[in-house]
Amino acid sequence: MTDRLPCHITVAAVIEREGRFLFVEETDAGRRVLNQPAGHLDAGEDLMEAVIREVREETCLEFVPEAALGCDLLQVASGAVILRVTFCGPVTPVQSPAPRDPAIHALHWLMPEQAEGEWPLRSPLVMRSIRRYQDGLRLPLAAVGDLVRAPGA
Repeated sequence: MTDRLPCHITVAAVIEREGRFLFVEETDAGRRVLNQPAGHLDAGEDLMEAVIREVREETCLEFVPEAALGCDLLQVASGAVILRVTFCGPVTPVQSPAPRDPAIHALHWLMPEQAEGEWPLRSPLVMRSIRRYQDGLRLPLAAVGDLVRAPGA
């Protein structure tokens, strides 16, 4: 029998406006990094509910998922395995959004080359998701919409 790895489910949002992408600045392992608005699935949520909530909590913007960009597995330094499902779509325009989540230091609208060249990234999935978006990859929401409902649903 094979040992099974515990897997944490996360969601992320790729949000583009006029060629710039929305990044959150947060702290990971004691250093400031860039990430997409992202977070863990809560009990009772499906994937789209989770990504809408995470974007709202981290950016004070309303996110409308239009498509999925894919699923990725990532093993982090602690040994935990993360299954990340990434969505793309617009946000309700707000002049100067302020982060609500105290773990978010700032929001940045950056060109991909700015983010990749000038900032440490939370993980390789950050740029992989942007490249998928730029390459035009779009999966219908129905492909992942009811894929997971967290325990307690």
